[in-house]
Amino acid sequence: MVEATVQVTNRLGLHLRAATKLAETARRFNAQITVTTDGGKADARSVINLMMLGAAQGARLKLRAEGEEARAALDAVRRLVEERFGED
Repeated sequence: MVEATVQVTNRLGLHLRAATKLAETARRFNAQITVTTDGGKADARSVINLMMLGAAQGARLKLRAEGEEARAALDAVRRLVEERFGED
């Protein structure tokens, strides 16, 4: 198991497009990734669960990955968030 904490810095937060990118990234790996905020906990493979977190700009996300490709999965998701989901 590996963990990391990242901050959402893109202007729109974890909106539909960003949540979709995160879920697509998570699905590429043989690992279970959980995203936790003050508002709850979500399976990173589920766009709807990610949207339910309501993570706006400035929110801190705790990422936790378990499984065969946990380190690679966590690194990819962390990088996606840090790069603002490819947005402004």
